[in-house]
Amino acid sequence: MNQDADPAAVPLRSQQWFNVPGDPGMTAIYVERYLNFGLTREELQSGRPVVGIAQTGSDLSPCNRIHLQTVERARDGIRDAGGLPLVFPVHPIQESCRRPTAALDRNLAYLGLVEILHGYPFDSVILTAGCDKTTPAGLMAAATTNLPAIVMSGGPMLDGWFNGRLTGSGMATWEARRQYAAGQIDYEGFMDLVCSTTTSPGHCNTMGTALTMNCLAEALGMSLPGSASIPAAYRERLQSAYRTGVRAVEIAREGLTPSKILTREAFENAVIVNSAIGGSTNAPPHLTAIARHMGVELNVNDWEALGYDVPLLVNCQPAGHYLGEAFHRAGGVPAVMNELQRQNRLHTEAATISGNTVGANTAGRTASDRDVIRDIDEPLMEQAGFMVLAGNLFDSALMKTCVISEDFRQRYLSDAEHPNCFDARVIVFEGPEDYHARIDDPDLQIDETCLLAIRGCGPVGYPGSGEVVNMTPPAHLLKQGVPYLPTLGDGRQSGTSASPSMLNVSPESAVGGNLALLQTGDTVRIDLNARTVNLLVDDAELQQRRSDYVPPELQHQTPWQQMYRGCVGQLSTGGCIEFATKYRDVASDLPRHNH
Repeated sequence: MNQDADPAAVPLRSQQWFNVPGDPGMTAIYVERYLNFGLTREELQSGRPVVGIAQTGSDLSPCNRIHLQTVERARDGIRDAGGLPLVFPVHPIQESCRRPTAALDRNLAYLGLVEILHGYPFDSVILTAGCDKTTPAGLMAAATTNLPAIVMSGGPMLDGWFNGRLTGSGMATWEARRQYAAGQIDYEGFMDLVCSTTTSPGHCNTMGTALTMNCLAEALGMSLPGSASIPAAYRERLQSAYRTGVRAVEIAREGLTPSKILTREAFENAVIVNSAIGGSTNAPPHLTAIARHMGVELNVNDWEALGYDVPLLVNCQPAGHYLGEAFHRAGGVPAVMNELQRQNRLHTEAATISGNTVGANTAGRTASDRDVIRDIDEPLMEQAGFMVLAGNLFDSALMKTCVISEDFRQRYLSDAEHPNCFDARVIVFEGPEDYHARIDDPDLQIDETCLLAIRGCGPVGYPGSGEVVNMTPPAHLLKQGVPYLPTLGDGRQSGTSASPSMLNVSPESAVGGNLALLQTGDTVRIDLNARTVNLLVDDAELQQRRSDYVPPELQHQTPWQQMYRGCVGQLSTGGCIEFATKYRDVASDLPRHNH
């Protein structure tokens, strides 16, 4: 590097910390402490791109723990490409163990990442992703900072098996609950069935939210083609990590920022891919949050407008039979996008982190197993996207149509005179504790004509929005062979659930949404043709209930819960920290010196 160069012309952001000859006092402060673990001044001042590796893996986050290994191969790639790697920790997010819900941590990890990427000398960053919310947290931060960034997925676990049958993470849990409630298994059987899904390092092996969001990161163009679905235990996972490290250096030198990739066209591609893979109902709030931080318009109605009539191509649980391992072997995301291109459903000229367009990345990537990834002319389902519902109880809610079973369709949607319509008597629960305490109460007289509704479970009410809407019917109905009842709520449900719930209700009850006025014994009319859910009471009655309504007192257990509740938005708009969505391109606005 030319030591006499004008500091303002230095192309790499990191050199504004490490090599400003005109300000030796500050430069020395920034350089000297990084020498204490063996780095040299020559490295720091060489003009090499400094690549951050945002480490989400730890013992506390087993779904991401594979990244304790992947970052070492990413380091190798960065070094070989002429970069300087610096690994740093990210606030942990573990879906299955964090209470009250890991949804609280998505925004907290996002805020922490923004501060790190803004305040430290990075030229690009590798975002390690795996469990559900690590992917959107990283991409939200990348969108806000607009620092060159690339997603490095951790991959799903290997296939699970129990008594000769495939068992998928999450799916086995809901099945075990049904069998346990029906008296078909005991405690040991319950534990054995659920634990059979945990076969290796990696995140959920079903097309739950984890695999969905990693696939959508690839569909957005933010990870290397074919990388999202590689199982964590495969050698290709570490090979992909090496290539990600190499590419992270290249994008720093190219100045390939998220704003050049995360366009409206990229988000439309991701919505369409989500339908084709049978993706999670958690994808809309996550993708919407990323779009809002990027400054791209994407609203809840886009999910039906863009994605409803997209065919289901991936035969993967919960909408199908197979798991992530088979999905990867059949061709993964590139094969799905290749099929979608055949009907001109994608923006093929959209840019990607690889440096190539979507069309170039997926050309010739045909599926190798047509039972796992279907030909677009012979899909599992012709219309597999989400319905967006509205009515006098809420402004919006989602229903995942690709998990509507034939049994559910026959019970509720097959009236000859009113197809896709039904009336239901409502049983209201004030959160999951109330549901578990009373679901088998005979006084409720729950039968097949009932709808189970749950409230107080949204971003403000829970807080964080709990995965609780996929409620199991009472034991007496399970024993009669009724696996599902219609369910409705202002919370979410696991992406691994096969329940066709009406969920993500916005506005939620805790902020005064009309779901708060619903009473046990009410009748609700669901009309999927008109996309409406309406409480069958007159306006005067509804107004009287509004006048009598007393909002619940929210109990904060931690300082963050209080802060979160004070500034979080609704699921329909991404569940964002609302004021944070106003910040753009913050990495280009260098922070003040620290001394």
